[in-house]
Amino acid sequence: MKILVVEDDINIHSLIRRTLEDEGWIVESAYDGEEGEYMIDIGSYDIVVLDWMMPKVDGVTLLKNIRDKGNNTPIIMLTAKSDIEDRVKGLRCGADDYLSKPFSIDELIERIKAIYRRSLNNSSNIIEAGDLRVDLDRKELSVKGKRINLKHKEYELLLFLLKHRGSVVSNEMIENNLWGSEEFLNSNVIQVTIYNLRKKIGKELIKTNRGLGYILDV
Repeated sequence: MKILVVEDDINIHSLIRRTLEDEGWIVESAYDGEEGEYMIDIGSYDIVVLDWMMPKVDGVTLLKNIRDKGNNTPIIMLTAKSDIEDRVKGLRCGADDYLSKPFSIDELIERIKAIYRRSLNNSSNIIEAGDLRVDLDRKELSVKGKRINLKHKEYELLLFLLKHRGSVVSNEMIENNLWGSEEFLNSNVIQVTIYNLRKKIGKELIKTNRGLGYILDV
């Protein structure tokens, strides 16, 4: 999962980023609304964690701007505002969820997971597709009832393919969503990860559309 954190408080920002990275997710940062809007415009994220009160462009204005552009990236708003009217305002502007400061970092993690499940069109913590069964809480995969051990990137790649199952995903899409630029050092790392995942779940499930990318056929 790839997450953008837009928060001007350095201490809160650092705590969120460290915690999300400990979950194995890719995290990118913006420290004001103007920078956040630019990164959302040029990037692709599974979720944005967005502070309300920020310099240059506040969170609600940023939210309105990106929704007006047709960008439907899920957004969790963080704010010190606790009035019900403020919460309603944020949700009406297009926020998918809302947390009041001070908040529990564990609750933020669970809300991120819940939103991600919805993006996978799955209401529970279990994803079943053909012979595949993924437990999102345990980060475990079984195929035909047999437990399969996946490395972190193999697991994230499988989730990405499941999210887009039935559609072709390109190398560029995979790189942008699963690897931070600082990690992407080997030009064939995607092909190697695809190869290893195929060996574990079945070669026939991940088809290559030459010149375009890959498609999960389940």
